Amino acid sequence: MRKITRRGFLHTVSGAATVGIASLTAQDQIQGFEKAITDEESWKAWQPVSDRRIRVGIAGHGVCQFGAAFSFQHHPNVIVAAVSDLDPSRCRDLARACRCQRMYPSCEAMIRDDSLEAIFIATDAPSHARLAIAALAAGKHVASAVPAVFGSLEDAEALFTAVKSSGLIYMMFETSYFHEDLHAMRQLYRAGDLGQVIYAEGEYWHYMPTPIDSYMGWRIGLPPQWYPTHSNAYYVGVTGGGFAEVSCMGVPSIIDHLRPENNLYQNPFGTEIALFRTSDGGMARMGVSWDSPGDSGEKGRIRTQKGTFYGRFDSGEEKGAEPVSRPPLPPGVEAGGHGGSHGYLMSEFVEAILLNRRPLVDIVHSLNMTVSGIVAHQSALRDGELLKIPRYEL
Repeated sequence: MRKITRRGFLHTVSGAATVGIASLTAQDQIQGFEKAITDEESWKAWQPVSDRRIRVGIAGHGVCQFGAAFSFQHHPNVIVAAVSDLDPSRCRDLARACRCQRMYPSCEAMIRDDSLEAIFIATDAPSHARLAIAALAAGKHVASAVPAVFGSLEDAEALFTAVKSSGLIYMMFETSYFHEDLHAMRQLYRAGDLGQVIYAEGEYWHYMPTPIDSYMGWRIGLPPQWYPTHSNAYYVGVTGGGFAEVSCMGVPSIIDHLRPENNLYQNPFGTEIALFRTSDGGMARMGVSWDSPGDSGEKGRIRTQKGTFYGRFDSGEEKGAEPVSRPPLPPGVEAGGHGGSHGYLMSEFVEAILLNRRPLVDIVHSLNMTVSGIVAHQSALRDGELLKIPRYEL
């Protein structure tokens, strides 16, 4: 397995310099960023769990502009006390969006600020694990954009050890967890209304005929199953379980930047479809694709001992049950993009800190979703060989 680090990009990105990068804005290029309608009436039902305010530092305002997208700056229990970005102009834009005066030239510098209690890492994916480990070592709670680690089983072990030894809160902001359908599946499963999940499907279809601009070109030719959490959430995020083994098939792409000679990873696949054995003995098919136009997005469905959930629950007798409502958001916090999930993820992280409890997408969920994709890509490179998957538990 080839391990890609942030530093390594500085030495290898020239090999991908011939790949063209479109100059469209993030909103034009990245599917799923459209903001969902916020139910402002639900603001009235929100109840604070504390009057304490957490001092948060936010890192990253690149092409995704995720630093400001999750509404930390609007939560009544949060002070965005510092921001950072490697690009000074983007750092200023992030500070403006978050109404923050203190700026740092890097996340590493911001982590050394002893006045901060938590760090949100919205930087390039290859840096997530390294920065999260550094922040935990500095005594700070951590929220991270997806994936938790980038193509490295060694980094997964290091991050897991760092979280366990620190006693601090770690949460990955996997957006599928607060899609209306997945949230309803999880609530019904927890209530015992579904029984065992016999079969789950998850899909992340994101057509990229030209690569999305990104720090040092890390998205160019990205192995699809290295970005697996949007799809894998449709099992892990429902049951809390993981995957035991996988056979994955890859489809070579006709798109130039997805050819192995044109990307940093020597990745030949634009689509990877994984068949998993789940930890409770069921099955799951999880697909990620960059090169299939048409219907797109993050979606999934499950078949259980008591019925099927595809948009709504169908037991074969009782059809069209009312959807389960998501929890109320704090006043001023918008649902945001990716199926209206942004505000809910941020609020869950903040509440976990205030109540000193495990967050919904904790280190176990985060790694079980991420590592299964890393092993799936290994399987695809071996023509679908069945491989065992490390499973994380606390």
